[in-house]
Amino acid sequence: MTRPSLEGEEGLIAALRALATHPAARGLADDTAVLEVGSETLILTQDSMVEGIHYLPAQDMADVAWKLAATNLSDLAAKGAEPLGVLYTHMLGADDAQFISGLTDVLTEYDVPLLGGDTVSANGPRCFSLTAIGRASHTPAPSRSGAMPGDAVYLTGRVGAAMLGFECLRGGPDHDTAAYRRPVPLLAQGRALAPLVSAIMDVSDGLLLDASRMAGASNVTIAIDSSAVPIATPENRREDALRWGDDYQLLFTGPADASWPIPVHKIGEVHARMDARLLVDGIAPDPGDTLGYRHSR
Repeated sequence: MTRPSLEGEEGLIAALRALATHPAARGLADDTAVLEVGSETLILTQDSMVEGIHYLPAQDMADVAWKLAATNLSDLAAKGAEPLGVLYTHMLGADDAQFISGLTDVLTEYDVPLLGGDTVSANGPRCFSLTAIGRASHTPAPSRSGAMPGDAVYLTGRVGAAMLGFECLRGGPDHDTAAYRRPVPLLAQGRALAPLVSAIMDVSDGLLLDASRMAGASNVTIAIDSSAVPIATPENRREDALRWGDDYQLLFTGPADASWPIPVHKIGEVHARMDARLLVDGIAPDPGDTLGYRHSR
């Protein structure tokens, strides 16, 4: 039997789609599973953090625990979901008590119970994984795939703050590191937006890359006006801020003349599908441009 050749994260996900045939999986084109159980709509998501990839080896483990939970809660936020609980897998190692302290902080802050999980031991870099379970506050739960030509593209807040925090932690210029260490999941904002948007997702891997993914899921072209994007960086770092990710703002589409219940920034437009999924200031990025963060071997 000939095995398919898988190239990086997107190749693996493409291969897994053959297994993800249940409607709740949404064809793996979304950040979460949306599972109908009786009269309830459950939202399920799982994310991992790997030492040296998602966090610096010298980081405070309390911050690592906070970020592990917060990034998963951010996925629930993008579905307008109310968190019901989490399960997590803990890889034993140094500073376990500090990790539990940070996990306690974040679960207490967002009133989320720990429901269970697993502990493992292994050699090499540490890895932690968490599954968050939520209940949809609005049905159908919004997805990445509903953007329509004529919609406007919106963003809830600034990008680039996490990048500056990361650079500071690595010895770069002094900057507030909270956005990188302890991101804030926009749960209330997500619930306010869920009934009104045509498509929505959180920005985790870079605004340009995530906008391209939304365009692909919706079979449209998204045109971003880079000067309209609010950034936390100096102006000469705007291009970096659009690509770096880890800010967990909500990116969404909806009517251009809508009155939104929270402060938002209009950053672009949705067009019928063209040759390119994404336009930045009217220009399609180079086909080899990664646009943001992608996992690879």
